[in-house]
Amino acid sequence: MTDTRTQPPAARGTRSAADRADLVLLGGPVFTADAARSWTDGLAVRAGRIVALGAPGARALTGPRTEIVDLAGRMVVPGFVDGHAHPVFGGLERARCDLLGAVGPAESARLVAEYAARHPGRPWVVGGGWSMDHFPSGTPDRATLDAVVPDRPVFLLNRDRHGAWVNTRALELAGIDRRTPDPADGRIERAPDGTPTGTLHEGAADLVARHLPPITAQEYEQALLEGQRHLHSLGVTGWQDALIGAYLSYPDPLAAYLSLAGSGRLTGRVTGALWWDRERGVEQLAELVERRERGHVGRFRATTVKVMQDGVCENFTAALLTPYLPAPDAAHGPGSGHSYLAPAELDRAVTALDGAGFQVHFHTIGDRAVREALNAVEAAMTARHQGTPATATGPHTPGPHDSRTHGADPHSVGTHDPRTHGSGHHGDNRHHLAHVQLVHPDDVPRFRRLRTAANMQPLWAVHDEQMAELTVPFLGAERAARQYVFGALRAAGTTLVAGSDWPVSSADPLAGIHVAVNRTTPGTDTERPFLPEQRLDLADALCAYTAAGAWINHRDRTTGTLAPGMYADLAVLDRDPFEGPVNRIADTRVDLTLIEGVPVHQRDGAP
Repeated sequence: MTDTRTQPPAARGTRSAADRADLVLLGGPVFTADAARSWTDGLAVRAGRIVALGAPGARALTGPRTEIVDLAGRMVVPGFVDGHAHPVFGGLERARCDLLGAVGPAESARLVAEYAARHPGRPWVVGGGWSMDHFPSGTPDRATLDAVVPDRPVFLLNRDRHGAWVNTRALELAGIDRRTPDPADGRIERAPDGTPTGTLHEGAADLVARHLPPITAQEYEQALLEGQRHLHSLGVTGWQDALIGAYLSYPDPLAAYLSLAGSGRLTGRVTGALWWDRERGVEQLAELVERRERGHVGRFRATTVKVMQDGVCENFTAALLTPYLPAPDAAHGPGSGHSYLAPAELDRAVTALDGAGFQVHFHTIGDRAVREALNAVEAAMTARHQGTPATATGPHTPGPHDSRTHGADPHSVGTHDPRTHGSGHHGDNRHHLAHVQLVHPDDVPRFRRLRTAANMQPLWAVHDEQMAELTVPFLGAERAARQYVFGALRAAGTTLVAGSDWPVSSADPLAGIHVAVNRTTPGTDTERPFLPEQRLDLADALCAYTAAGAWINHRDRTTGTLAPGMYADLAVLDRDPFEGPVNRIADTRVDLTLIEGVPVHQRDGAP
């Protein structure tokens, strides 16, 4: 940051020292992300909050101790808010066997061998990040791992965390052989004689994960700090952690969040989505209420519940309304996927959670899962309007963001002022469906009617190898043509929230914005746009990562837009992406990230 310690003549002798700004940013465009999508040319910050917008007002508040940042044409936006991320997992993966950079099976094997050689004393080789499209049918085999690590068990989650690649030793330690039945929520990939081949889908991965060495509290806190550091480097000042609970090889990260939040080391503003245990029913509600009350420390609030309703298309576990297409040489088709909660059970769960003041964050990939989640929200709305008790355990238990005391949600991003709140209605719990890869046309208008947001991961809406090889052939042309229908949802008045699902995909909001606008992979100039009619404009995409992200986290009274009184959570971009070609949006970098006016990231070499 450049501190010129200048004092314009107009400011001299007109204000007391207490009225001066601590920080002023001048000399570049400022996108406020407010309802009018307005722009200005500077802002002033005092005591962590914005006190003036516009260069004249900002200059009038400068004094001898004011720090002035010369933007030199760079652009200021509200700090990005990631609506769906797993920073603890992402930070932990960086310290383990990280396969995110691998470009194929040979390189994956090489990275595993190198990691094992660097850590000869570790009893397991654990990590992940491999991509399904690098392997035939998306299923790597144990023989590849056996060749490089024959003496120790290996457990590697894939990039999307819906399966694991293991070696023979890991299968032996877990007691998995051809007689082992598939769990209800997963599948063991097998040879024709039933022998496990080394890929474990969904819940089957837990058969091995339960045998992994425990992760220490210190490791988890360090992982969260590394995840936070990475997000801040990308301009992210807040996020919703989409899984606060034990999952596969990962223990519950709640203690790590509470430790960092209590000590002030958690600088990001975080909403935690408590995990709904699908092996249990509404009897877990009291436990979730207790975790919510305990999980409100510093900048962390555990006010959401995550319900995972299906899997992913690539391993045929996403729940579809009609069956997947079989492979040309297959005797039988792979079925219609899995609804992890039966519809009636999902309705009961969501009605209970809604009545207890929880926001529900659904994982919904397939069109059947989307419909079932929307039906569950509708059932909760009906129960609330009829005054039906949520459960037999007692009356409504309001949380920190009780919908009876918080304001109205917008019909769509950009049609509301996030600083104004209404008298309250059902939608105030701000339920949202994440991923929404397939949405039946009949369900598109239901998002707005049910005041339910679409939490999109724009980076997935491209013609990549996974889409071409593992998705489109098994969906067929008609269904493949209605994937990631962000434009249709926006046109129908849906609130669009954006998230990365990092470390499943990049945490970079500008890369996600690039894909939302272009529907092509960043860095490619010849790729055919993926369903270009579903593009968003740049302002919509920016608001999905800022104002809407703050709104979905119930932080919109203080963050997500730039206005006097709001926290000075800001990102300074190295350029104005509105001024350049749209196919270069992803080239934009974050020079500076501020939370309450305090730098939490400054790019090396930036002014």
